[in-house]
Amino acid sequence: PPGKHLQLLLRRSREAKSCAYCPYSRFPVGAALLTASGEIFSGCNVENACYSLGVCAERTAIQKAISEGHTSFRAMAIASDMGDTFIVPCGACRQVMREFGTDWDVYLTKADGSYIVKRLEELLPLSFGPEDLKK
Repeated sequence: PPGKHLQLLLRRSREAKSCAYCPYSRFPVGAALLTASGEIFSGCNVENACYSLGVCAERTAIQKAISEGHTSFRAMAIASDMGDTFIVPCGACRQVMREFGTDWDVYLTKADGSYIVKRLEELLPLSFGPEDLKK
């Protein structure tokens, strides 16, 4: 996204992180998703005492966008408190992201605000998607 949109996307991911419910891992994560129409949906991780019922920030943001009728995405920014390492989405999140194409950017950030950008297809190479069910 252009500079102004990118800075907003990065800021919204950091803001979403502050809402994380993570009493077990104490690992807050926030995500902000930019739709093709220019709207931003944010999400945070929400843990559960039954660990497998928790949901990651990336999937929360995607589910919020989908529930509002958006299925085409341009970019996502992900924020955490990791110091020296860029935050990356887990495998389940990568597969959920892949459901909506591979041609969008994922901004991986560090706690200091620095980031790198990867195409989703770089994060999940040789992936399986909806079009594969039609073969």
